[in-house]
Amino acid sequence: MNLDKIRKSVGIIGESVLIEQMLGKISQVANTDISVLITGSSGSGKEMVAKAIHKNSKRKFQDLVTVNCAAIPSGIIESELFGHKKGSFTGAEENRKGYFESADKGTIFLDEIGELPLETQAKLLRVIEQGEFLRVGDTKLKKVDVRIVAATNVNMDEAIKKGKFREDLFYRLSTIIINIPPLRDRK
Repeated sequence: MNLDKIRKSVGIIGESVLIEQMLGKISQVANTDISVLITGSSGSGKEMVAKAIHKNSKRKFQDLVTVNCAAIPSGIIESELFGHKKGSFTGAEENRKGYFESADKGTIFLDEIGELPLETQAKLLRVIEQGEFLRVGDTKLKKVDVRIVAATNVNMDEAIKKGKFREDLFYRLSTIIINIPPLRDRK
């Protein structure tokens, strides 16, 4: 795949060796369906890389659904990700699709994945392994065909050691890791 095409698809600038290596990895993984973990410091362009992966993939004509895992309170994150059934909790007045269902056939970008609660991590693992999930309050499994791109600025090795992130989920998400160089290294 042409690196200039990837660069122009989302407006990536810079011509350092590190940027060229990052673009090379994007070109290698864009047209596959494997999970990608994007790492890098805050403000380094993780969402731009996720968009580049999606826009240069075979799923480019489907939706890219972006979810900031750190911005959703832990009490409602499962309902947001997987949806809920009418009456499953106070205020659930109708059935609701979650982000995964909305991203079916497309790509879901899970930003700040390191902030995902442990209980939700187990359910995310099921989506990755089986391609299925349960809406909150439902007993019928839903199938989904979605590519997962995740990003974090958390040191995942430390999070795993501290018991804050599941090691099995980390390995499923990090089939390919794209590390974005910090801005200070991209003069």
